[in-house]
Amino acid sequence: MKILVADKISPKGVAFLRQQTGFEVVEAYGSSPAQVLDLVKDVHAIAVRSETKITREVFAAAPLLKVVGRAGVGVDNVDVEAATERGVVVMNTPAGNTIATAELTFTHILLGARPVALAAASMRAGQWDRKSFSGVELFKKTLGVVGMGRIGGEVAKRAIAFGMRVVAYDPYLAPSRAKAMGVEAVTLEELLPQADYITVHMPLTTETTHMIDEAALAKCKKGVRLFNCARGGIIKEAALIAGLKSGHVAAAGLDVFEDEPLAKDSELRTLPNVTLTPHLGASTAEAQESVGIEIAEQIADVLLHGAVRNAVNLPSMDAAAAKAIAPHVDLAAKLGTLVQQIAPKQIAKLRVTYQGKVAELDVNAITRALQCGFLRRISGDGVNAVNAPTFIQRLGVQFEVVKSSDAGDYTDLIELEATAGDGTVHSARGTLIGKNNEPRLVGINGREVEVAAEGSLLVLENVDKPGMVGAVGTLLGSDGVNIADMSLSRLTPGGTAYMVVRVDHEPSAAARDAIKANAAIKTAKFVQL
Repeated sequence: MKILVADKISPKGVAFLRQQTGFEVVEAYGSSPAQVLDLVKDVHAIAVRSETKITREVFAAAPLLKVVGRAGVGVDNVDVEAATERGVVVMNTPAGNTIATAELTFTHILLGARPVALAAASMRAGQWDRKSFSGVELFKKTLGVVGMGRIGGEVAKRAIAFGMRVVAYDPYLAPSRAKAMGVEAVTLEELLPQADYITVHMPLTTETTHMIDEAALAKCKKGVRLFNCARGGIIKEAALIAGLKSGHVAAAGLDVFEDEPLAKDSELRTLPNVTLTPHLGASTAEAQESVGIEIAEQIADVLLHGAVRNAVNLPSMDAAAAKAIAPHVDLAAKLGTLVQQIAPKQIAKLRVTYQGKVAELDVNAITRALQCGFLRRISGDGVNAVNAPTFIQRLGVQFEVVKSSDAGDYTDLIELEATAGDGTVHSARGTLIGKNNEPRLVGINGREVEVAAEGSLLVLENVDKPGMVGAVGTLLGSDGVNIADMSLSRLTPGGTAYMVVRVDHEPSAAARDAIKANAAIKTAKFVQL
């Protein structure tokens, strides 16, 4: 498998990839967009930092591509939507630069309190001006942390060590975690008027873009100090500039900007009370080595073991967890393809129900396997666990997941129901049996059956009368088709019965036509699992 290292990562990360059996590593730093398009034609993985753009055109030119790894946090240079459509995993390394970014943030906070950079510049100019560079202390001041993820949490620790009171806004911050970290959980509306210093650590989304704007600044204390080492655009630059010029904002520190690189004529460059750095958050030797090694290991895990960590478009799962749920994944995929083959083409809704012990698991990967199984004969080989939900959505199919602790007579049970536009429901139920967790079908369309979930199946609905098993067996025997397993089910004698026949290979077209021609057989479906 070929791996393209498009941007320079830690040499230790490259060395790790070269040490893996079956990997060919190509280093192509500084390649033009045209060169990248040529290089990716036969690659299975791409490693980047922030320089190389992995666009929709790149994904279209890379039919073998399985994974793009970003040695860093932001994936702004990767078209994640195009990756998802193509079934390519996009991963980052969110933990590798945590300390580096937290330390840079706190450096900015310190520089916002004490104008060391300005004083140093005056000293270089031959001056000795003690009066112009008076500062303020952090001790007993209030720091507002907007976003209490890994980096926000590390900044809070450092602030507490400096004797600051920390108030934190994060919609996902549990009160117990806030208490354990020694911070006060508040709303954003409560944070703004309390904080002497505010630092933001949110991802850039539609909700967080310009989160700190003119209206938000108006609620802040006069003399507030603002810091952003997260993503440009969380603090509205025009509002910040106005605040710095008016004195409402005493100082600011920015490592990220709405447009990067920052324009040479940006007014931010002219203001003495703002410290600017050129996106240095992860720029430490330790962080770069860490993220380079980490992304190399993650890429190897995906290609060699199917284990996914830190994916931005797929639930993460380590190798041990993947192995543990593998039998459920296999069963779910078979239920999906079975239901697709016995149901009408036009489906309005799919509902999967997890019952028993399986309901206690993280079923994301199992659900995606089921979706892949359902889509296999519809959308072809291009469907995988990454893009299956997108394909389901494009079909206009509503999808629902239900969990229940009660599995009846079974330890685990998975049921998939497909509701057609006319309201009819087609379903299949399955479980795992034995020491080897073998997949077993235990229900089709509401009827109890018991047959191994493997190989080829004939699913027949017929009038319950003598001779039906013999008639079907005779037709299959005449066609040279051996019966491996059979399950019969009926509700009442003489009513409608179900016959599920597992066969060694597909009957001929003539044999299938003969089965369907039998007046006692209402429906006949040949299913390949």
